[in-house]
Amino acid sequence: MNLQKHFVQTVKKYFKEQGEAWIKNLPKVIHYCEQRWSIKIKDPYSLSINYVAPAQTKESEVVVKICIPEEGYFSELEALQLFGKEKKKMVQLIDCDKEHGIILLEKLSPGFTLAEVEDDEESCRIAASVLKNLIFPSPVHSRIGTTKDREENLREIVNNHKKGIGPISQQTLEKALRIFTYLNATAKQHFLLHGDFHHYNILACQEREWVAIDPKGLIGEIEYDLIQFLLNKLPDQRMYEVIEKRVDIFTKELNLNKKRLLLWGYCHTVLATSWTVKNDETYDKAFFQCIEIFEKLYESKWGQVPCLKETTDLSPRPI
Repeated sequence: MNLQKHFVQTVKKYFKEQGEAWIKNLPKVIHYCEQRWSIKIKDPYSLSINYVAPAQTKESEVVVKICIPEEGYFSELEALQLFGKEKKKMVQLIDCDKEHGIILLEKLSPGFTLAEVEDDEESCRIAASVLKNLIFPSPVHSRIGTTKDREENLREIVNNHKKGIGPISQQTLEKALRIFTYLNATAKQHFLLHGDFHHYNILACQEREWVAIDPKGLIGEIEYDLIQFLLNKLPDQRMYEVIEKRVDIFTKELNLNKKRLLLWGYCHTVLATSWTVKNDETYDKAFFQCIEIFEKLYESKWGQVPCLKETTDLSPRPI
């Protein structure tokens, strides 16, 4: 089976021996899909760490997504099931096979992404209208991760990199962790979040205009779910002004707390930039620039970003 080279390399990089075994077994799983659902799987889309391809049934087209059946898969599956109850702005789950890590989804048509909308303000308003229909209280019992887990991830980075990581100083890491801790401790209500909400995960759908896809699943404040969108599809110039306008639109359209949105923006962007730092010290430069942008946006209205030293603890904590 002639798999995309980058896909194979990425899976092996992130999942090591488990990923190598999964890649080797993938042709059998694809054949199993075709037999179980009586479908014909076509050539895959551009792949990252999951095998995703359109497939033809006797009556229509669907999308097959095959994942390594680990925590990320089960979180996404649960999020799809929960969001899908309203059948509005989330791609619909048709069926699944937990043992093999398979998700069968509706195929959205025409299916181009929000990234193709050139007017940035229009794309923000579209995104806000989609998210408005995906606001649900968090489930009582769930295996979906939380923003507290993200805080612990940053805490681990802080404690493992005493001199900072990549271009991020230790001082910035510690400040971001304190803000993460403060925001989690003071959140009044938690919601089921998409977890990876951005331009490329919002697709045009003829029947429902625009629909979200690929929810990672996360539990936290609505403000947190918008940060990844704010970090995506930014121009090389005027990044500050673009993010400022996006923040204003989302705050107004979704009735959000701008102060908390900017604080989440600061601490999540530190974490997101840390994730991009590679062994050769390369990193996502746009993400790194956005750390300062969120800080300046906050300072323009409320003064210096708080360090909150008296309320937080940097020691490792059990999750």
